[in-house]
Amino acid sequence: MPQQPGSAAPIANDKRWRAYWVCVGVAAITIVDLTKVNVALPSIEEALGAGSTELQLLVAGFVLTFGLTLVPAGRLGDQGSRKVMFLIGLSLFTLTSLVCALAPTTGVLLVGRLLQGVAAGIQMPQVLGLVQQLFQGAERGAAFGLFGATIGIATAFGPTLGGLAIAIGGPVDGWRGIFWMNVPLALVAIVFAAWLLPGRPPGDRARISLDPVGVLIFGVVVVALMWPFLFTTGSPDDDPARWWTLVAFVVATVAFIWWERRYAASGHAPLVPLGLFSLRSYRNGTLLSTAYFAATPASFLLTNLFLQQGLGLAPVYAGMVTIGFALTSAVTSWIGGRLVNRIGRPLVVLGVALLLVGQGLLVLVAVGTPPELTPWIMAAVMLIGGTGGGFVIAPNQVLALADVPVVQGGLAGSVGQLGQRIGTAIGTAVALSLFYSTIYGEEGQAARIDVFHAAYAAGMAAVGGLLVVALVVGLVDLRQRLADRRGT
Repeated sequence: MPQQPGSAAPIANDKRWRAYWVCVGVAAITIVDLTKVNVALPSIEEALGAGSTELQLLVAGFVLTFGLTLVPAGRLGDQGSRKVMFLIGLSLFTLTSLVCALAPTTGVLLVGRLLQGVAAGIQMPQVLGLVQQLFQGAERGAAFGLFGATIGIATAFGPTLGGLAIAIGGPVDGWRGIFWMNVPLALVAIVFAAWLLPGRPPGDRARISLDPVGVLIFGVVVVALMWPFLFTTGSPDDDPARWWTLVAFVVATVAFIWWERRYAASGHAPLVPLGLFSLRSYRNGTLLSTAYFAATPASFLLTNLFLQQGLGLAPVYAGMVTIGFALTSAVTSWIGGRLVNRIGRPLVVLGVALLLVGQGLLVLVAVGTPPELTPWIMAAVMLIGGTGGGFVIAPNQVLALADVPVVQGGLAGSVGQLGQRIGTAIGTAVALSLFYSTIYGEEGQAARIDVFHAAYAAGMAAVGGLLVVALVVGLVDLRQRLADRRGT
């Protein structure tokens, strides 16, 4: 059978799964790095004398450069070699982790962190493209199920690992261990990736067409949209002028759509084939995923802040509260990946509903239980949310990419990842602004536990609203699928 353009060379079944685990392992390292740095900010502030703006950029800058790189890197991987792009991204990630670990000043750390986001944005689209490339049918569902399980564990364990690194290395230099742990893991992954990942078939030459004007306009779109949310803290000192960038976002979006249509009409391959969004399964799956990732990371962050600032828990213990979410989401993500081809969208709707129940219970527990019991009961409630979360991540990924051609797998995955990063930036900004504005509104009483109860409830209300959006998208998609089935 002839190879499709952009497909991999034939690869033995056992080697496929070994290649798969290399990809998933690197994705887990990337996601852990995205979440574990949050708990290290106080230590970095003390060790390097970083200001509030620099600390904000250490988190926000990583997300921004990650988002900017995703789509162009996914396109290059689809057109050229996903293996080569994966190795480039992984090598850069290793180098920038070393720079961050050794950084003598805040400026060096910030540069390393921004470039680390670029590296993550290069390698992540290749992971999703390679999974699309290596597996079909039921095997693809199982592969995405295991992928979702691994990502769920990585997301929830990131703060715990960060807290452990600080506990082991001390409050001043313990933050360096957060970056040091990336280096040996990434070096091992480079060796296995070079050995196991499939390259292009012999004789299949890469045809690179990057659409430079589209890349430039797309960069403006992403920066203009994410900028005001990345710099929203809920503090009275937040600059209201930041919201004017949303005007630039609207103008740039219109310009981008016009240019991409014109570029495609001239016979060239656009940066983002707008036809992807004519695929209802992809469009609805991407919207649902964006809403889910706007809600869930914000919930983790709010819970961590409430436990540390409101109840006085150490970072490592506050991070451990989410372990139940990680474990149950890993199990149900694996189960969901195996069931999604039989059950379909109802499985995702059930997952969002369970997650919504779990988030509501977290607020009730935080407000209505004795402080000495609150962390333990919240840890138990996390089991419910994790069960629902696992039924969302992997099954939704399978359904979203089901109708996408394999040759566009990396690009489609990178657009979906971009939606997740934008969702996380917006959801976190909204939730944090509600949390901190409640605290700032009670100036002089911030030490009172009832103030933190109110702040946590306000932030989690935003989380609940975002999950309702995800539920509505899931129900609309389910209704459309049922209508299609009745028509058939």
